[in-house]
Amino acid sequence: MAINQIVTPLDSAVLETKEQYKVYFKIVNHAFNELVHSISKENICTEAEVTFIKQYCELLTYSLEAFRIKYLFDDEEKMRIDLTESGFPNYLEFRYLFNDLQLKQEHVSKLPTVPKIKAEFLETLLKEKQPISDRKLHQAASIIYYSSVEPQFIYKRFIQGKILPVMGLDAKHMVSWSFYDVTFNRPFICFMYFDIKKVTIEEAKQEIYDVLENTADRDMDVDMMAYAIDKKLVNVFPKRIKKIDLGPLHSVFAKDELDVTHVILKAIVEKTFDLSAYALSLKIDEAVSTSEFTEGNFFNKQVLQVWEKSKTKNHLFCSHRVMQALYDTIPETINSLTGNPIEIPSLKLN
Repeated sequence: MAINQIVTPLDSAVLETKEQYKVYFKIVNHAFNELVHSISKENICTEAEVTFIKQYCELLTYSLEAFRIKYLFDDEEKMRIDLTESGFPNYLEFRYLFNDLQLKQEHVSKLPTVPKIKAEFLETLLKEKQPISDRKLHQAASIIYYSSVEPQFIYKRFIQGKILPVMGLDAKHMVSWSFYDVTFNRPFICFMYFDIKKVTIEEAKQEIYDVLENTADRDMDVDMMAYAIDKKLVNVFPKRIKKIDLGPLHSVFAKDELDVTHVILKAIVEKTFDLSAYALSLKIDEAVSTSEFTEGNFFNKQVLQVWEKSKTKNHLFCSHRVMQALYDTIPETINSLTGNPIEIPSLKLN
């Protein structure tokens, strides 16, 4: 099937063909690459934050490439894109991928060896002059899948970043983490800037990691997240917490009722836009400590922070052509953004 024949009706969230997956992967990969470049250029995040965002996005694109190999010749199972305001794979896809790789040896033992399958391919193509069967192609893809995909690079539900020293922002340390929210099926990236007293970083490190994974592994109001973390870390004093919501991804594969998505879908149907047209939303919430208060009794006091939540920053990344259509069609929505849409190069599929 040709690229221009791809059909993704709004009541379906399944990538049915290799061509569809190829287009989807190119869109997501392009979106993340341009996002990292643009947030640095536009000073939306610090250089240290951009470095971590790039690393988390690379894990996501690596996982998507693993999906591509996994489903390459599988006619029974198809990758599913989330039905809500996401445009990203359903979280269960990541879970299935990780489970597959944990059973790698069991799966590999049921497949033919590489020399054997090479010999069969040569026999079929050169001697018999016949095309390779789908079953053999699926076996070959499975061998590539299990031999090339590394479990440590798969995007997990929660990913912990390292603690690093920082200069400025009224704090001496910074830690990042990322999670894939199972309700919204979107990736989030968070940063906490903090000070520490009475203990060393090495002594507090594991406790910080445990609290973040158990307390801040899902989407919630950033001031609630900040208070919950602050409450559980006695010797750690958070000063600033930033939460970045990556998405939704508005494209031909999106399945939501958002205005931006529908402008793009309508233009693609009318052939005003190419199939590769898309926009990526980005939302940033931040909470800053403004003062401290003491909680507890004389024998069990704890100093906690008073948090002030900043106004949410909403950004949109899209090509110039998409930007023009959005201004012409839904100017109120676009004018409600924190700033003008940020222009990124258009994606060419061929």
